[in-house]
Amino acid sequence: MRIACKILAIAGLICIWLSGPLLAADTPSKPMPEVTEAFMESGREIYFRRCSFCHGLLGDGEGPAAKYLDPRPRDFTLGTFKFRTTQSGELPTDPDLFRTVSRGLPGTGMQAFDSDLIKNGLSEDQRWAVIAYIKTFAQEFEDPDLDPVKTGKVVSLPATRAPYNADTIAKGKAVFEKAKCWSCHGKLGRGDGNKEFRQDDWGFPIRIRNVTHPWKIKAGTAVEDIYMRFTTGISGTPMPSFVKTLSEEDRWYLANYIKSLQHELTSHQALQAKPVNGDLPEDPGNPVWDGAEAMDMRLAGQVIAAPRWQNPSIEMVTVKALFNDEEIAFRLTWDDPFKDVVHDPSKEFDPVEIAQLGAVSSYVEAIDMVPRALETFRDAIALQFAVKPPQGTKKPHFYRGSSSDQVHLWVWKADLDAAGKPSVEEGNSRGWRQPIKPQNAEGQQITGKALWDQGRWSVVMKRPLRTDDKNDVQFDTGVFIPMSLNTWDGSNGEHGLIMSLSTWHYVVLEGSTPVSVYIYAILAFLIAGAVGIWLMRKAEFEVEETS
Repeated sequence: MRIACKILAIAGLICIWLSGPLLAADTPSKPMPEVTEAFMESGREIYFRRCSFCHGLLGDGEGPAAKYLDPRPRDFTLGTFKFRTTQSGELPTDPDLFRTVSRGLPGTGMQAFDSDLIKNGLSEDQRWAVIAYIKTFAQEFEDPDLDPVKTGKVVSLPATRAPYNADTIAKGKAVFEKAKCWSCHGKLGRGDGNKEFRQDDWGFPIRIRNVTHPWKIKAGTAVEDIYMRFTTGISGTPMPSFVKTLSEEDRWYLANYIKSLQHELTSHQALQAKPVNGDLPEDPGNPVWDGAEAMDMRLAGQVIAAPRWQNPSIEMVTVKALFNDEEIAFRLTWDDPFKDVVHDPSKEFDPVEIAQLGAVSSYVEAIDMVPRALETFRDAIALQFAVKPPQGTKKPHFYRGSSSDQVHLWVWKADLDAAGKPSVEEGNSRGWRQPIKPQNAEGQQITGKALWDQGRWSVVMKRPLRTDDKNDVQFDTGVFIPMSLNTWDGSNGEHGLIMSLSTWHYVVLEGSTPVSVYIYAILAFLIAGAVGIWLMRKAEFEVEETS
């Protein structure tokens, strides 16, 4: 069983490597080439072909895809750029623009364009050409008095930098508290400091960054990148520059502290449920959970079928599992800055029209089509299992199964939990085209308990290992059971099929390895050794006869 776990872990590492953010070189090999008429024309052609669909033909951030993206594509005409190595409010340098175009902005629709990293990328000269064209949209780039290089407004990293260690991290935490960074980012950096939505300078809603999720930090996760954000600020957003309020040394301490908060993802895709003696813990905060193995499950927006949702806010859930002789319990933990325990059915999105054949788009617009507001929809999460025992690699479709291969769902709903009602509903699905079919009252055998604390939900679901219901998943030791997730963040407008979801992972109940496995392994080793010795002696005998 452990060998199988290791194989799945290796597969998980490969998947994470393939799906993780691509990082390009921070600096170009040469300055921008001379901007000739031919060079500018090359940049214009690249921009129209590769950039205008999001940023618009006029560079105003109003391309056909813009209304479906959150955050919105940059409006180049305003000359406001977020990620720079220049003083607050200044234009970016050419290398700043090159860095963004090359490595993209994780957590947004802005992809990396470095041809050394992605197959359909751009060469260095092509990136320089499109940057030259992008600069024509803002008249500020034509004014030499606004050139940050000529005016000496480029920010340099400090010559002496505090080492990254426990002492400087502790000092950074003190700066974090003194500067009241928690008022926006929350006491633990989970983005839960504000109790309302904020807006950027363009009037679009923005969510405060959860700095513990490095895959959502747009302009780099290194200490140097974080230091630069504290120094330059992020133009167009509530994130200010701290040059006037924090010393260079304090900003570096603070960067070290933020770096220390970044979550390191697990790499395995098979969760080992741990056996325990006695009753299973129902309280999400019970210290017994500390000894259970954790597995991070990455999620993405549901874009398989209409209504397609490409702006999910829940992108990772950490799962743990414990079992005893009679029951199994799962603890699901995920970050959510707002505790959404209200659900208004009258505001639910009707997917019929958008799903009709020939509709203009089956994607949900980021801002206007669904209410992304507090006290509108509930937070919720669903554990999904294959009902049939796995046969080789065959599994149901991870998006709610199919007509011939149903799945079993355990759906926890925050509004039911808040009302003191049974908060977990068991149901089955035979494909996404039909709603989840709840099981009858006798089939509802799962108990749930939840806790929301400082921007994080923790939910425990518990059920007997085996049941008499043929529509239920059954748990036996040593069996790899396919498991996946559906999640909903109510304040992000998520409900129904507007959600995030994961592909299949596995859960396996840890059990003692039968003695027969070791006996067979020893016998196989001895037989293989004997055959090897026989072959060697046969080869030696044949050599002697021919010599």
